[in-house]
Amino acid sequence: MNPMDQTPPQPSKRPRSLRAGALRVAPEHHARARVQANFVHSVTEYDHRFWLATGLTGVAAGVGAIVMMAVLRTIQHLAFSYHHGTYSSAAAAHSDLRRLIVLLIGGLVAGVGYWFLRRVLGGTGGEPTRSVWTGTDNMNVPRTFATGVLQETFIGLGGSLGREAAPQHFGAAFGSYFSRHLSLPAEQRRLLIACGAGAGVGAVYNVPLAGALFATELYLGSITLTTVVPAVMCASIATLVGWITLPTHSVYQVSLPATPSASSIVFAALAGPLLGLATAAFVRLIGWANDHRPTGGPALIGLPVVAFGILGLLSFAYPLLLGNGRDLAEFALLGGGTVGGLLMLGLLKPLVTGLALRSGPGGGLFTPTLSTGAALGACLGHAWMLLWPGTAPPIFAMIGAAAMLAAGMQAPIAGIVFAVELTNSISASLVPILIAVAGAVIVARGLDPRSIYSARLPQPVAAAEEVAVPADSGIAETEPVDPTVVREPAASGS
Repeated sequence: MNPMDQTPPQPSKRPRSLRAGALRVAPEHHARARVQANFVHSVTEYDHRFWLATGLTGVAAGVGAIVMMAVLRTIQHLAFSYHHGTYSSAAAAHSDLRRLIVLLIGGLVAGVGYWFLRRVLGGTGGEPTRSVWTGTDNMNVPRTFATGVLQETFIGLGGSLGREAAPQHFGAAFGSYFSRHLSLPAEQRRLLIACGAGAGVGAVYNVPLAGALFATELYLGSITLTTVVPAVMCASIATLVGWITLPTHSVYQVSLPATPSASSIVFAALAGPLLGLATAAFVRLIGWANDHRPTGGPALIGLPVVAFGILGLLSFAYPLLLGNGRDLAEFALLGGGTVGGLLMLGLLKPLVTGLALRSGPGGGLFTPTLSTGAALGACLGHAWMLLWPGTAPPIFAMIGAAAMLAAGMQAPIAGIVFAVELTNSISASLVPILIAVAGAVIVARGLDPRSIYSARLPQPVAAAEEVAVPADSGIAETEPVDPTVVREPAASGS
């Protein structure tokens, strides 16, 4: 099911006199307020338990981001003596053989770790997108924590997956935990899981507003007062907690021109659809990789070793492929590389990411998508400057990163805000970025309606089947299954 088609979470339908903490407003004020198109009075009717759960979820998401980044940094230091600068430079300073050995170890850790999680612990802790989009909450805090530590470990060893999945899932798991223990209604639990996920992403990247929009636009498909206010509160708290140890500056330092050139505007109009085409291809690759992941046997351990080994061999020539893609994005955003080099990086990064997913391990796709877009945008920009010189190269990479991220998530507003907050850059140069995002989203959506997140859901069930619905969901005991809705495995725990 496309989250944009879902009904946004609403507070409980208890009589107004029983809603603890509800604000008392004169009837004539309500009548005037209802004239405004986005009027929603119910945000003031969430009771104290909901706001307590929101605050606690934000704190937990911030702590989760701190812990997961500490694990990542520790492993990166052990692998390649990484302290400062870029991770790929630290890896490149060592021999090709060491890089290959480290990647092979990373593949073995991933394979054995996921085998242990599935066969011994009973699952990986749950998938927050599935929990929110299907209404089946199976998030588990201990297994989510164990999975997060495992993911940050093999990413720290060079795996080409995003670091944000672990804090995202950690925040979502605690949103589920607090909402269950405070006996919140099912719809409010969905909202808290989404808020926790967005808060985790916001804290780890220092992007609280983008994290809130990630929760509302992508998870809930609803940017209204009832969703935005809790999401902003949760993400802000998580980011504040994260500042205890995490950086307070933007992830990327980019200098964009104060005003866009005519060249950059025309480039954005032409490049947007091309980036949408690349995004659709990437989404299909992710869907294929997810549908063909090993479920047991020797392949569960052997395939990750092969996949990480291939990445290790490719790193001999392209060390920027190592890790989640942050270094690749920064390289492109600072104007580095040639047309040929950027093209190879832009093609290889999604391939090694898809190969990692195909082999079995899970992880984030946020930065791999962003970095691929930055590389492809920079590649197209370098070629464009041969035809129409005079524009600073970073704007092309910025256009590519924002367009591919927004199209990949199928969340254009969140994608644009991510690009702005990650680079701490906002000016009139945002105009060509908006143009490219629109073109990329339209083309990607037309070619493949899935996002990088929905493409990883299980295969849809047949329309004629019926599934049981939780007793507290507020709907009938059984209902026909929409063919676009995925069924949550009854006891998978993953």
